[in-house]
Amino acid sequence: MPAGPAVDPRGPRFAAILTTIVLAVVLVTGWWPLLAAQTVVFAIGAFIGLKPAPYSLVYRYLVAPRLKPTSEREDAAPLRFAQAVGFVFALVGTIGYATEVTALGVVATAFALFAAFLNAAFNFCLGCEMYLLIRRITPTAKPT
Repeated sequence: MPAGPAVDPRGPRFAAILTTIVLAVVLVTGWWPLLAAQTVVFAIGAFIGLKPAPYSLVYRYLVAPRLKPTSEREDAAPLRFAQAVGFVFALVGTIGYATEVTALGVVATAFALFAAFLNAAFNFCLGCEMYLLIRRITPTAKPT
């Protein structure tokens, strides 16, 4: 699956800020339908693409026009992998809350929140770094 075109790195950080807020609200309130909605947001970014992802649309149409243009671009592949990791944690959290295994919901949501907060506050994408590490240690296929 192609990762898509390179993206403005400010967009994923904006998405991480929104994700941090959503996940913090879930942890404070325990309102798992909001976590389910965040799971869908992660799924769109990971499996459909970053361009149609809801937070990307908000950034592109409402935030980016108010910022100075930038020529800086970031590869979409690590970002999509990070969205997939977020999807897994949010899905596990949603299942935990929905089945009343609240501890599972809280722990999975907290892990997702931690990763989103690292990106939002420190511009450190944990999922992106995992992607790059996996790429470094995985042997590449050689043409036959």
